[in-house]
Amino acid sequence: MKKFNSASARRDHCEELTQTIIAKLEAGVMPWRKPWDASKCAAANSPMNPTTGRFYRGINALALAMAPFSFASGDPRWCSYKQADQRGWQVRKGEKGTIVFFYKKLNIKDENQEDRTIPLLRAYTVFHASQIDGIPEFVAPEATKPVIERIADVDLILKASGVPVEIGGDRAFYRPATDHIQMPPEQAFEDMPAWAATVIHELGHATGAKHRLDRDLTGRFGSSAYAREELRVELSSVFVANALGLPCDAPNHASYLKSWLDVLKADKREIFRAAADANRIAEWILSHHPAHAVGDDDQDATNEAHPSNASDEALAA
Repeated sequence: MKKFNSASARRDHCEELTQTIIAKLEAGVMPWRKPWDASKCAAANSPMNPTTGRFYRGINALALAMAPFSFASGDPRWCSYKQADQRGWQVRKGEKGTIVFFYKKLNIKDENQEDRTIPLLRAYTVFHASQIDGIPEFVAPEATKPVIERIADVDLILKASGVPVEIGGDRAFYRPATDHIQMPPEQAFEDMPAWAATVIHELGHATGAKHRLDRDLTGRFGSSAYAREELRVELSSVFVANALGLPCDAPNHASYLKSWLDVLKADKREIFRAAADANRIAEWILSHHPAHAVGDDDQDATNEAHPSNASDEALAA
């Protein structure tokens, strides 16, 4: 009789999430974006854990933002079965959870009894508030600032970042050689939220300079390196926009869909690396506004998952 191999039956959650994103992109949809409503935008629209009070970040923020519950309701709350149970709440029988990831470095002794650090990535399940009985009713926060003040926050961040901005021409871009952002005049944009989305995107690229976050910015248009950088900045724009209560749909992002598909199909881990890098980009940008500086994660689903060096066993956990 053939033995059952539990390892071969183990679900590959990284592959599943990547394939979900690929399917959406092939349909022409950027699944991490939500329709923007200025009257409802607030940081609390980002996925958060009601038992810890912390926001999910990195790949977890992305995975939960794509879940149907996030679009169907204005409730951003997610937690595990155990966390709900500890509060006296009850996940309804038959409810299907959503996978999030926990990453940490594990210190072990190797065969020579020498200290060694290995990355550990585990997947586990959380449930949306609408799947949980007994959880307090969610009170949606009102937008605390008018749109013009939220746009002023972007201008404040831009000035505090120290990245020069030059005005002129009909294209927006960041030029590594001169370390400056080029922006068309404000009147060239449909409205000021569109200007804000565009400048946040270009500031995301500027974080890649060697004296900032030091990413490879040498990729030429159409190359996989170029696609990977654009994917990171696209995701970071979503994270920053969610924090500021602004849209993230800078023009021409849709033109990158095919190149993103190519890099995601080539490597199931790429979306995890991209989300982790995007989280670092967003933290750098938001750190230049005192009201939006990001604090440390707790040891829960808020930890970013970055399996760039993780073993296949860890990735499949």
